[in-house]
This record gives sequence, structure tokens and C-alpha cells, in this order.
Amino acid sequence: MALSRDKAETVGLQAVAWLAANDELLQVFTGSTGASEADFRSGLEDPGFQGSVLDFILMDDAWVQEFCLSAGLSPETPAQARAALPGGEQVHWT
Repeated sequence: MALSRDKAETVGLQAVAWLAANDELLQVFTGSTGASEADFRSGLEDPGFQGSVLDFILMDDAWVQEFCLSAGLSPETPAQARAALPGGEQVHWT
């Protein structure tokens, strides 16, 4: 099931807030992306940035589970939200 763009942005914002509240994981994100804390704050409302945060969370099943549990979402929702945000389109190589 596809999410609307508005719902996807809401999930993206929830993901950003969840990551910001997790000091240890936030350090991993900033270290792996090169984003500074200022970049993080300025990207809060940017759907492209929200997508990058969802990409990061989707790298680890445990992170997905923790995020979904804290946000009251089904485990499929982050991937659905990512697909609806800029850069989340599925690439078909054939």
C-alpha cells in the first residue's frame, strides 16, 4: 500500500525526531553521512533529508523495530514512506 506524500512526510518527521532523541545513533548518522548538527536541524522539514534519515533507519531491522514501536507504526510503514519521498522511487533495471 502506498502512502500519500503528506503521510510520508509525517513519518519522515517522526523518524527525524526519533533519531534526534537517540544520542548514540545520531552520532552514527552524522559520522556516516558527514552531516553536522546544524545540517540536521536545518533539514528537519526537508522531505529529501527525511528520506535520508529513513534510508539510514532502514539499514538495520532493529532500528526499524525500535522506531516503529516508539512511533506506533507498522514495520512496513518506514519503507512505504521512503518510497513516497524524493529519491525513494524503485529503480527497475530491466
